[in-house]
Amino acid sequence: MKAVVVHGPQDLRIDDVADPVCGPADVLVRMEWGGICGSDVAYWRSGVSGTAILRDPLILGHEVAGYVHAVGSEVSGVEIGTKVALYPASLVGDYQVPEDMRARTNLWPEVRYFGSAAFLPHEQGGFSKFRIVRPDQLRVLPQGVTTKAGALAEPFAVAIHAVRRAGNVAGKSVLVNGAGPIGSLAVAAAKSYGAHHVTVADLNDKALGVARAMGADRVVNLSQGEELPQDVDVAIEASGAPGAIGGVVSATRRGGIVVQVGNLPGGDVRAALGNIVTREIEYRGSYRFADEMDEAIRLLDGVVDVSPLQTHEYDVAQACEAFAVATDRSSGSSKVMLKLS
Repeated sequence: MKAVVVHGPQDLRIDDVADPVCGPADVLVRMEWGGICGSDVAYWRSGVSGTAILRDPLILGHEVAGYVHAVGSEVSGVEIGTKVALYPASLVGDYQVPEDMRARTNLWPEVRYFGSAAFLPHEQGGFSKFRIVRPDQLRVLPQGVTTKAGALAEPFAVAIHAVRRAGNVAGKSVLVNGAGPIGSLAVAAAKSYGAHHVTVADLNDKALGVARAMGADRVVNLSQGEELPQDVDVAIEASGAPGAIGGVVSATRRGGIVVQVGNLPGGDVRAALGNIVTREIEYRGSYRFADEMDEAIRLLDGVVDVSPLQTHEYDVAQACEAFAVATDRSSGSSKVMLKLS
């Protein structure tokens, strides 16, 4: 089968790899669509994503959906042909965690994740024709949700988790800083949960156009000298740019909440944080998601249209071109999609 494999920095290949064999406890999924994520791009550009370092060839991709192709003899309740998105995480190890942390599976001490080099051997991703998964990793897509939309259930879950980290946003003003895919999906999540007014800030007009299409009430182009709103109830920092944090904190009202979902560099960063103290701002981190994929799929079924986000699509054989477009902000790309089979 064909697979999108990163071998090292700037070394992305479309390799022929062996078709996986469905074991008795496995489900074999024929992949159909995948979305290119920032972490996929990071492995391609530098061989590093966050604290994970690429040491062996890695099939990329964790935003994926397709159809059940084969079912192991020990698996019950799963039918061939079922349309599914895939939950990409596997909790590893027998750890004792505090009672209040058990539901927060995204914070489990060891998590293997599709297309991740965090552990050896690396956890191969889903940018391939087939992928073996456990039955519990299947998320059935309703009739009204295509596999192309369903492939974005994973990043939508990340955005939903970020919005939920802020608590109840109904009736509140929200600032989203960064109009990339997660930022734009956070707009959709906030509006779905009743936010009164959502402002999105970015440096790129095309990205802001996507955010507006995803439901933003106002967009701010910081490169044009436009200013952030003031005294918002909730801010979602989705850019991951340390230099932006101070301005986002300053835009948040006294006693407000800032959620950091944009992935910050692993080393030391410079950020103006004094207002966290003087304005008693709550600064909260948001990492991946726990069970929000189910909620993402619910919203994808007739509530949220993610098609404005899916700006480009390529056949798997054109993956190298697709990755180049995904990194080029002048291309107008937001979520670049790969047709996997």
